[in-house]
Amino acid sequence: MQIFPAIDLRGGQVVRLYQGDYNQEAVYGQDPCAYAREFIKAGASFLHVVDLDGARDGAPANFESIAALVRQGGLFIEVGGGIRTEERIDQYLELGAGRCILGTIAVQDFAFTARMAQKYGERIAVGVDARNGYVAVNGWKELSREKGVDFCLRLRDAGVKTVIYTDISRDGAGQGTNLELYRELAAIDGLEITASGGICSLEELRELDRMGIPAAILGKSLYDGLLDLGTVIREVGVC
Repeated sequence: MQIFPAIDLRGGQVVRLYQGDYNQEAVYGQDPCAYAREFIKAGASFLHVVDLDGARDGAPANFESIAALVRQGGLFIEVGGGIRTEERIDQYLELGAGRCILGTIAVQDFAFTARMAQKYGERIAVGVDARNGYVAVNGWKELSREKGVDFCLRLRDAGVKTVIYTDISRDGAGQGTNLELYRELAAIDGLEITASGGICSLEELRELDRMGIPAAILGKSLYDGLLDLGTVIREVGVC
């Protein structure tokens, strides 16, 4: 299983939000690159980076911080948050990011998302963030009318290879992830699912691995010490 430690950026700072609520923010540090270096020391090969300001406002606000992370090297970096044009995709890929994550735009302009998936292949992923089973957009502030699992099926049929699926109710709560949901998602042929939101134990990661989930994102559980990244990588990770 690929293990992606997460760096969420707001105003250039490393933060975590509780269930996507911008009013419930915990600030963990001022230097994203320092965190990335610690992840590398622990054995990480992958990094998940989100521009939270971009996700909410639709314009990249933390580009320089992301550029610094990419320039530092040593990690395959996937980037999301406010990526809603092909120009922005090209900008991140030319910078050296390994993959761009489309979120709100995937719901608002499905045809664009399908074109990008066809053009860029595995360098495009879609972040499906769901609350009460329905896809949320614009920094998780608004709910669409489409169920998350149904949206994943449509994405698969449009040529999307990777979906990062977050159950918002579990994100940042430290109460475990939604294993039954991921079991359902793992059964979708032709789609690779990255589990995100609430993972806080090695046993959960082992169960996700057993059911065929190829990747997982770890955030608050690392920052709050519930999980040790080095141990996770030794136990369930791949390089």
